[in-house]
Amino acid sequence: MVDQQLARSFEGIGAEYDRYRPGFPVAAAEAIVPDRVGAVLDLGAGTGKFTVLLGPRADRVTAVEPSTAMLDVLRAKLPSVEAHLAAAEQIPLADDTMDAVTVAQAFHWFDRDAACAEIRRVLVPGGTLGLLWNHSDASCSWDRECHRVAHPAVSLERDGTTASAADELPGFAFEGRTEVSWSEHITRQDYIRRWLTVSSFLAADEQTRAGMVAQLNSILDADPATADRSTFILPIVTEIYVYRSV
Repeated sequence: MVDQQLARSFEGIGAEYDRYRPGFPVAAAEAIVPDRVGAVLDLGAGTGKFTVLLGPRADRVTAVEPSTAMLDVLRAKLPSVEAHLAAAEQIPLADDTMDAVTVAQAFHWFDRDAACAEIRRVLVPGGTLGLLWNHSDASCSWDRECHRVAHPAVSLERDGTTASAADELPGFAFEGRTEVSWSEHITRQDYIRRWLTVSSFLAADEQTRAGMVAQLNSILDADPATADRSTFILPIVTEIYVYRSV
C-alpha cells in the first residue's frame, strides 16, 4: 500500500528536485522506445527529467504530473510538451491514443491496479509501458550506506522501489528488464541536498531530518572514497522494465 504522507511530500518542491536529482541516460529511453513513434506519455513526469529524452523519439510528447510545483518547472523547461496536472489513476487523455507510456521514478507511488487500467486504456493495442528507476550501484559502499539512512527497512541488495515492477502487471505482458550503468560528478554539498529531496527526508520533522543529515556526513567523512573531498564520482544504475499491453 502506498504511504500517502510520503507520496504527498513531493507536492511542495519543484526547482529543488529539478536541480539536485539525477537525470537518466539516453540508453534508458532507447530501451523503451527503440524506434520513433507517433505519441508517448510520460506519466508522473515530475520536472521532466525523463520527459526531455522523449522529444527525439516521438512526434508528440505528453506529460502528466500531480504536483503543481513540479509541473511548473516542466512547462518552463519543455514548452513544446503537452502538460496536464493529473494523477496516474485518472489520466486526462482519450482511449487508444498513446503508442508508449513511460514512468520514471514514480510507479511505486501509484495505486497499481487503477493506474495500470488507465495506462492500458490510453495505449494503442500492443502499446509499450516502460518503468524505470535510478538506484545506487552495489559497488559503491558509501552511497549504499547513505541509502540505508533514507530507507532503513530496504535491503541493500535491492532497491525497494523497483519491487512494484517485479510481478506481471494487470493487462500487460512482461517483455524484459535492462540495467544501464553510468556515473556522474557531484559535489558533496549537492549530494547532501539531493537527499533532502527524498520522501523520507521531506516528511521528517526538523530534528529528525537534521539527525539524518548528520548520519550522511558521518558516512562521507569515514569512507576513503569521499573523506576530505568536495567532489565525488557517483556510480548510478538505471533499472528498466518493459511491458506490452495485452
